[in-house]
Parts: sequence; structure tokens; C-alpha cells
Amino acid sequence: MSTAARRMALSAFSALAATALFATPALATVFHQGISLGPEARITPDGSVVLSGAYRCELSPTSGAVQIKATVVQDGTRLSIGAGEVFCDGRVHPWEAVSPLTAGLHPGSAHAVAELQEIHMAGLMPRALSTVAEDQQDIEVVEDHR
Repeated sequence: MSTAARRMALSAFSALAATALFATPALATVFHQGISLGPEARITPDGSVVLSGAYRCELSPTSGAVQIKATVVQDGTRLSIGAGEVFCDGRVHPWEAVSPLTAGLHPGSAHAVAELQEIHMAGLMPRALSTVAEDQQDIEVVEDHR
């Protein structure tokens, strides 16, 4: 791909992303795929950590499945967790990722990343994994007293 073609593709992508961002705030969009993070991670009374947000996706003909990976980093501690089932129908859906362990997280500031990942299959086996949308931001880890 020539440099001019790359610039044109990047410009088109930027315009598309900006349009999608104005239409749905905080949704990081890569064409028809997008994911967003909520502003906090909750530590529940049973000690679980919960992250949440929203996603939107459409399956491409080459993908086998789509998954969500969420990561919280606080004071050098990194906790990565997966979310539940992902439905790719072009609509916005809520997602929630729950870890049964806090892994040393505590109330206070942290950084979080949510990734929408496409799994490419070769027969019945995963061949490759690609991140098709990502949102990262500073969040607050809070105790949930519900």
C-alpha cells in the first residue's frame, strides 16, 4: 500500500471514528466495532471486581467469535478478566466482566483497558486474535456496599 493510500485510509478512518464518537459518546470505534468502559471498577462485598461498559460489533466473514478482555492496573498490580457472551448484531449492548479475586486492588485511582477481540479460526482451532476496538482511561476503584 502506498503512502498516499495509507493517508487516505487513515483520513477515512478518522472521519468515521469522529462521526461515531459524536453519535455515541465514549465508544471507541473501528468501523462497525466499538467498546467503552464505565468510569469505575467495583469491589463487591464478596470480594469480586466488576468492570462494565458497552460494546457494538458486527461479525466479519473471517471471524470465528468475538470476546471482551478487560484489564485494571493499580500500583503495579494487573488484573485481566474476560466478559460474558458477546452478541454481534450491530447494536450497542452492555457488558460486564467479573473477577472472583481482587488481586490486590483497593479503592482509589487505577487505569483500565477494555478490548473487543476478534478470534480468527482455522478449522476448529483459533488461528489468530486481533483487537478490533479498544477504550482505555483512568478510572476509580470503589467499594460496592449494595
